[in-house]
Amino acid sequence: MRQHLLLCTLLLTFTTMASLPAMAETAERTPSAPERNQGEGPYKRLILRGGTLISGEGAPAIGPVDIVIENDRISQVVIVGYPEVPVLNEGRPKANAGDIEMDVSDMYILPGFVDMHGHIGGSANSIPAEYVFKLWLAHGITTVREPGSFNGLAWTLKHVKASARNSIVAPRIVPYVGFGQGLAQPVFNPDQARKWVKDVKKAGAAGIKFFGATPAIMAAALDEADKQQLGTMMHHAQLNVARTNVLDSARMGLGSMEHWYGLPEALFNGQVIQNYPVNYNYQNEQDRFAAAGELWAQTAAPGSDKWNAVRDELIKLDFTINPTLTIYEASRNAAAQRNAEWHQDYTLPTLTRFFTPNRYAHGSYWFDWTTENEVRWRENYRIWMQFLQDFKNHGGRITTGSDAGYIYKIYGFAFIQELELLREAGFNPLEVIQSATLNGAIALGLEQEIGSVVPGKKADLVIVAENPLANFKVLYGTGHYRLNADNQAVRTQGVRYTIKDGIVYDAQQLLADVRALVEHAKAVVQQAEQ
Repeated sequence: MRQHLLLCTLLLTFTTMASLPAMAETAERTPSAPERNQGEGPYKRLILRGGTLISGEGAPAIGPVDIVIENDRISQVVIVGYPEVPVLNEGRPKANAGDIEMDVSDMYILPGFVDMHGHIGGSANSIPAEYVFKLWLAHGITTVREPGSFNGLAWTLKHVKASARNSIVAPRIVPYVGFGQGLAQPVFNPDQARKWVKDVKKAGAAGIKFFGATPAIMAAALDEADKQQLGTMMHHAQLNVARTNVLDSARMGLGSMEHWYGLPEALFNGQVIQNYPVNYNYQNEQDRFAAAGELWAQTAAPGSDKWNAVRDELIKLDFTINPTLTIYEASRNAAAQRNAEWHQDYTLPTLTRFFTPNRYAHGSYWFDWTTENEVRWRENYRIWMQFLQDFKNHGGRITTGSDAGYIYKIYGFAFIQELELLREAGFNPLEVIQSATLNGAIALGLEQEIGSVVPGKKADLVIVAENPLANFKVLYGTGHYRLNADNQAVRTQGVRYTIKDGIVYDAQQLLADVRALVEHAKAVVQQAEQ
C-alpha cells in the first residue's frame, strides 16, 4: 500500500513522469469491469413521451416533448403541447409495431454529462472499475475524459473498446496518457518528446496529460501533439510552473488547464515566483496544499489591466479551463467533506483508508488542518470563482470535471457537487448545464456527436423526476432531503434513468449494485479483522 501511495504522489509531481518505470499493462490494480449486466437496448425505435427538455444548447427548458431514438441516435424532438394541460395527441410521433415507449411525463431530460477529469480508480488499490463506472452512469455521466491512464494504456483501451461496444456498463471513455508514461528514462530533449508523442498516438491514445517540463520539451511535445491531432491537458505542477505557467503553455498550443495551478502565476504582478514559506517542502502534502490556498491572494487585482489581459488572451487562444472546484472543497471545510452523507453507503473501505490523513498518501494532507487554513482557502475560492465567472462572461469556455478518488471525493457525487460549485461561482443554472454538457463535447471535438439533445446526435440522456435547474441536489445518488406533504422527512430518488448510446440504464438499480459492492467489501474487511 505504501509503495502505491508513493507512486500516486510521484505521478502528480515528477517533472515529466518519464522517470517512472514502465507500468505493467497486465497489472490489475483496478479490477476490470465485468460483462454488462444492466441496461436495456439499444432499441430499433424508442420514444420518450411527455418530458421537459433542457437541451444543453443554452435554451430554456421546454415541454412537453416526445423524443424519438432510433438505435443509438436521436431522430426527432417534437413539442407535443403545453405545461399543466393534457398533451395534444395530434402531431405526436406515431408508435410502430415493435417500438418501445417510455412515459417520462413531468420528468426532465438533459444531455448526458461529460466529466472532463475522471480517473478510473487508480487512486487506491483494488477500486473495481465496475464501482467507478456504475457510479458515473448513476449520476448521468455518459462521457469521461480519463486523464493519465495510470492503470496502463492497454488496460484503459480495453475498457474504451468495451464501452464503445457496450459490452460493459460504462460511460464513453476518452483516453489521455500521462506525458512520458511507459518510458524507462526521462525525456531529455525535444526530439525524444516528439517521438514519444508519435508513439502514443500509434498506441491509440486520444490525448496527453502534462504535469510540466522544461519550456523546450513542452513546446516540442505540444507542437507534435497538434500535428498528431491529439488533445492536450495540463496540471501545471508547482515544480515547473515558474517557467511554464498557463499563459505560456496556452501560447504553445495547450488545449485545456486542469484545476487552477498555473493561472494565478500568470496573473502575478509584483513577483514571478509564488511567495512560499521559507520552511516549505513540496513533498510535505500539508505544506503543498496550505501554500496553494494562498495563491490567488498574490495575483493582480480583479479587473486590473493584468487580470484582463490574461483573461482576454486565453479566450483569444480558444483555451479551455476545467477547474475541478470540487476536488479542493475539503480545503475550505474538511469536516463537511469527510462526513458527507454518501460515504456510509457508497464509499469503499479502501477509499476510506486512502482518504485518512497519511504522510505517504497524495491528497491526504490533514496533518494539522486549522481554522486559519480553511479561512485562507475560502478567500482563495472567492477570487478563483471570480476569475471563472469573468472568463465565462467574456466568452471563455469552462467545462466540468471531478477528479474523484482523492480528498474525500466519490465518483458521480463529486461531479454533481461541481455543478453546485459552478452555481456558487455565479453561473446561472443553464450555464452550469452547458458547462457540464456541450462545452465538454466541444473541448473534446465531439460536439457533432454528443453534448446536447439535437436530432442526429448520440442518444446520451439524463432523466430526472425533479427540476435540476431549481435544485442540483436532486441529481445526487442520495437524492434531495426534504419534507413531504405529510410532514415526514424523505429523500427524492436522484437520477431515474441514464441513456448512453441508446441503452437505457435504471440509475437506481446501478446505485443498488454499488451499495452491494460496498457492503461486500466492508464484510470482507470486518471478517479479516476478526
